[in-house]
Amino acid sequence: MKISLIAAIAQNHAIGKNNQLLWHLPADFKHFKETTSDHFILMGRKTFESFPKPLPNRTHLIVTRQKNYTVPDHCFAFASVKDALVFAQQQNQKMVYVIGGGEIYKETIGIANELVITHVDAEFKDADAFFPEITSDWEIISEKRHQADEKNEFDFTIIVYQR
Repeated sequence: MKISLIAAIAQNHAIGKNNQLLWHLPADFKHFKETTSDHFILMGRKTFESFPKPLPNRTHLIVTRQKNYTVPDHCFAFASVKDALVFAQQQNQKMVYVIGGGEIYKETIGIANELVITHVDAEFKDADAFFPEITSDWEIISEKRHQADEKNEFDFTIIVYQR
């Protein structure tokens, strides 16, 4: 099973503050939706709770320390990342996308095969969540540049890494 971390990160690896994204990039949201639709997505409880409702056309795997955490249809709660990945494998999933937050990324980057990273051309000093360092054992497979426009306030580049 392939494990892919998908994230939008600032130049200083910031990903969020107070459980919210630091920017509004509709072109990146579209890319995220196209990439993760019809797949299992793995996230921490706080990331899940930051959505107004579960994301359509995806099976949500939520890691939480809360016992008896109640989840809606197509959502499953697990005590650990390992338990969630075992479940995904039992469901014959070929790909699981890890979508955050910072602690879940730190826990899974060592076992991931792929990173799908939107590099946002900005720094956010007051962030409280960060993506781990992308080490030199990751190879760039593809790169797509997007210029800021009336809908997307920052330039960004979507880079796919594999190892």
